Amino acid sequence: MSDRRDLLILGGGLVGMTLALAAAKRGFSSHVVDRADPADVTAEGFDGRATAISTASWNLFRNIGLADTLEPHGCPIDSIAVSDQMKPGRLDFQPEPHEDSLGRMFANRMLRVTLFEAARQEELITWHAPAEIVARERDEFGVAATLADGTQLTASLMVAAEGRGSPTREEEGLSMAKWDYSHRAIIVGLDHEKPHDNVAWEIFYPDGPFALLPVLDAPDGTHRSALVWTVAEEDAEGVLKLSDHAFRAEVEKRMDSLFGSISLNSPRSSYPLSFQHTAKLIGNRLALIGDSAHGMHPIAGQGLNLGLRDVGALVQVLEDGRKIGLEPGDAQMLKRYEEWRALDSIMVMSATDGLTRLFGIPGKAASAIRRIGMAGVQRTSALKSFFMDEARGVTGERPELLRH
Repeated sequence: MSDRRDLLILGGGLVGMTLALAAAKRGFSSHVVDRADPADVTAEGFDGRATAISTASWNLFRNIGLADTLEPHGCPIDSIAVSDQMKPGRLDFQPEPHEDSLGRMFANRMLRVTLFEAARQEELITWHAPAEIVARERDEFGVAATLADGTQLTASLMVAAEGRGSPTREEEGLSMAKWDYSHRAIIVGLDHEKPHDNVAWEIFYPDGPFALLPVLDAPDGTHRSALVWTVAEEDAEGVLKLSDHAFRAEVEKRMDSLFGSISLNSPRSSYPLSFQHTAKLIGNRLALIGDSAHGMHPIAGQGLNLGLRDVGALVQVLEDGRKIGLEPGDAQMLKRYEEWRALDSIMVMSATDGLTRLFGIPGKAASAIRRIGMAGVQRTSALKSFFMDEARGVTGERPELLRH
């Protein structure tokens, strides 16, 4: 018996599974296929990263029923401090008293566990994992994927949520603008003597950003943060091989005693940094979301949030199309999704790329000019409000799921 669904979502990570849940809340059924074993990717130590969830993304999680489960595990970001090498003239962003925090920090593992548990309880989601896809098909009547065990899954629309190396995007032949930053992000958890006061720090050095992200204190009250330290690719291996004592000394030097004495509470991990953007987000009965469509530098913490904006827009387009009798793979409807998301994504990515290059210019003169500019923004409330609204994802035409 055929089990044709509305959506065939290839990739069951944070963005793909959020799409499945958001679509289900609007009555759309889906097959979700992922090659990874859910037990592996939710295991302790699999992914030590933490992610900033913007105000708009938090609205999405609340609207699909995840907020109550996630809330106790998130650390509010009450302000953001931007500094050029810890020199005088930092830039501070704080919401107005009547506004929500600037975001919430969550461990990636907690986001996965919450999404996966919700998916298991959702009747409109059929989850195939771990599963290997051996063939993809799309024609004027629908889409299909054949799994390694011979199972064939069918639907009206195929959604690629496979990440940066998306085989579905490559198979479609969609061209990309991409470049390598020749840098690597080193990730580690820190315990520290002084509280972070819910402040996220972005400290810029010529060799790359140094981000200190607030996370919840440990159960025994130990203060904790997540570090994302960007180093040149040629230096990364050496930094990763440093003893804990030597690594800690390098981190403390860049922190300028900000949090007092520190220790490491997790193994170090790393990943290469690059930029990639697909100008065309759709094909015949195909839509790209998340990192399959765009991958950026983590400097502003917008990667996942941009993918969640894709989710909100795609679900909105599907729902609006259904109201006038269109089925999920309709070409006109997909074109609306592409037009909606193309401008927003390239603007965010261009701004992120520009920041990376601006703060990477070495020399005292460049540093002085940057700090003069930062001081000007610090004194201009309208500019600060604009930057904060962009970071919170509350500008432009927002999908209904991301509004309130």
